[in-house]
Amino acid sequence: MSAYSRTPFLVVFPDTSSQRDTYGGTGENVALEAHLLRGATPSDTVIVFMHPVGGGAYLPMTNALARAGHHVVYCNSRYRGVDSALLMEKVVEDLAACIRHVRAEFGYQHVVLAGWSGGGSLSVFYQEQAERPTVTASPSGDGPDLTALDIPPADGLMLLAAHVSRHETLTEWLDASILDERDPSVRDRELDLYDPLNPNQPPYTEEFLERYRAAQIARNRRITAWATARLDILRRSGRASDEFAFVVHGTMADPRWLDPALDPNDRTPGTCYLGDPQVVNMSPVGLARFTTLRSWLSQWSFDDARADGVRAAAGVTIPVLVIGNTADDACTPSHTRRLHEAFVNTTAERYDVRGATHYYSGPDQRRHLGDAVAHIDDWMHRQGFADHLESVAAGSASVS
Repeated sequence: MSAYSRTPFLVVFPDTSSQRDTYGGTGENVALEAHLLRGATPSDTVIVFMHPVGGGAYLPMTNALARAGHHVVYCNSRYRGVDSALLMEKVVEDLAACIRHVRAEFGYQHVVLAGWSGGGSLSVFYQEQAERPTVTASPSGDGPDLTALDIPPADGLMLLAAHVSRHETLTEWLDASILDERDPSVRDRELDLYDPLNPNQPPYTEEFLERYRAAQIARNRRITAWATARLDILRRSGRASDEFAFVVHGTMADPRWLDPALDPNDRTPGTCYLGDPQVVNMSPVGLARFTTLRSWLSQWSFDDARADGVRAAAGVTIPVLVIGNTADDACTPSHTRRLHEAFVNTTAERYDVRGATHYYSGPDQRRHLGDAVAHIDDWMHRQGFADHLESVAAGSASVS
């Protein structure tokens, strides 16, 4: 491991959208906050991270890759920290702007996308649209038209502790017992995982799990139908640019957190990546807690959202590395497996880091982080993405 430098920078480009969905700023431009982490050796390849909500510039993984000699960019989307109005199609536009920037301004010739956690499905969706753009608007009918944008394809793709999509993950975590979105105390007791009087307790039966899953999907679809109808009312009343904000209660009630026999790995039973799932279920920080009509359709709708890692993977032809963490308490093994198996038109490798948690946080995780970085480094070299580290050092290329 060696020292690395960190350079903050901005990616600025015109905002052509008619909708204002971020707070502050000049309005006519989008400004993405980013960090360039340069390893000690010059390179013509950069690893680019983006997560829909951002916040990963100081993740253990990004720092460790730079210490290992790689050049890394962590670029926040325009929705840094607040996803209540997020459109996944606009995040693709943001990632495209970042990739164009690092090539034009820093001189990198090769880009390897690194999709960590929720950045995984974003990165797969991005690459699919870069190779064969098909999306002309967000599900609500608003922009952007990805077929009209300059979306430069990446040269390689890594999915690190990634889940299949935000909408599928939310649906798997939805509290199926909630019957009234306006009053979350109205519940089906037999579906309430946190009700001690519920006769269905772990280990759960297959019959209960099928009923619960069906109720989760049905709840997601009820919210989608309501959001679609509400948008239609606004448009028919001559207020097509208006939005409507709402709250989704109960979004951390996945039976897997309480029954370790489901989608088993080395996670600690009774917990999730945000702590006690019963507390998170009704806390302010749950997935999709505060959202809007257009964002729900683009980001959380089970049927309408398009940034689906499994569906998009078939359109990817570049080399892929999928890394799963066996103690992950956010992205469980079925997500890693489904992503890996979905890449049918390219070579996709899979590696599981034994004992690693979602964030690699804590002193006991350092060796697991080192294991992951070593495998990434090996894959990068075998794909020809890191050979330049030696050639550049010998003076065959340079990066400003």
